[in-house]
Amino acid sequence: MNAITLDPRWARIVARDAEDDFVFSVASTGIYCRPGCPARTPSPKNIAFHDSPAAAEAAGFRACKRCLPDQPPLAERHAALIAEACRRIEAAEEPPVLAELAAAVGLSPHHFHRLFRKITGLTPKGYADAHRAEKVRGALQGGATVTEALYEAGFGSSGRFYAAADGALGMAPSRFAKGGQGATIRYGIGPSSLGLVLAAVSDRGVCSILLGDDEGELEAELGRRFPRAALVADPDLGDTVAAVTALVEAPGRGLSLPLDIRGTAFQQQVWDALRAIPAGETRSYADVARAIGSPRAVRAVAGACAANKLALAIPCHRVVHGNGDVSGYRWGTERKRALLAREKLS
Repeated sequence: MNAITLDPRWARIVARDAEDDFVFSVASTGIYCRPGCPARTPSPKNIAFHDSPAAAEAAGFRACKRCLPDQPPLAERHAALIAEACRRIEAAEEPPVLAELAAAVGLSPHHFHRLFRKITGLTPKGYADAHRAEKVRGALQGGATVTEALYEAGFGSSGRFYAAADGALGMAPSRFAKGGQGATIRYGIGPSSLGLVLAAVSDRGVCSILLGDDEGELEAELGRRFPRAALVADPDLGDTVAAVTALVEAPGRGLSLPLDIRGTAFQQQVWDALRAIPAGETRSYADVARAIGSPRAVRAVAGACAANKLALAIPCHRVVHGNGDVSGYRWGTERKRALLAREKLS
């Protein structure tokens, strides 16, 4: 062994470490590389370490054309390209087609589509749809008429607008403009072994499932979720409440009732991933972020879990911290532990 192989940076070169806090030069070729360069690993007798590309160039070495150590890291370059594509989508009157976006950033459509989804967690079309839905929300909340919101968001026809906006807003655009005024949310409350369960139903399906210990607090929380809707306690919802309450006793059985799931495109992507976690198993927030193709969106995943309005039906209780800690459940850590324990036994 020589001094190079004893240096911990040598092991990182052998492992093709993606971190870029140094570069190394190769005397036999006259080039310098990143630690993660895909080229054949050089003999340790020919290399030297440098703190920066500038230091390697000052020593007379030129940048490798494979790993491009004189440019930003590949992940940063990719992120910059996708950020540019996102700005193009946001500035466009009509959502750009895939080939147009890919050509603008110098990538093939297939590579661009895969990279876009990996970085943002959405397809380019999904991002465009989410952006237009956000423009619709902003315009309507700002006092615009439905027609004004239609054209401001870039919809070329009212038919396309209503087909997309109704799903994105969770209600008709005119009703959304009034803060949900005119909508009727029926609800019922029943007991369970883990406290009270509130099940609320819209004209589309179960729109909220809440857990708690006090009827008044549950009703108040439902009111905060639907501030201008008419909330009606409905004794005829006994079967619905019973079906939801059964989930508390056997959370792995699933809910056969239709759901009214409202959220952003990213939130719905996270919630779909939660519903794919088998009963009796858990995933970390990082696991979920990787599952939706956005490994760096761990905090955003946690936020989407916290925004879940449908306890048990969308099983956010199956998501834990990386160290296995079960804290962070909005309806109480003890309830979360109990639900997980019941699923493992079933």
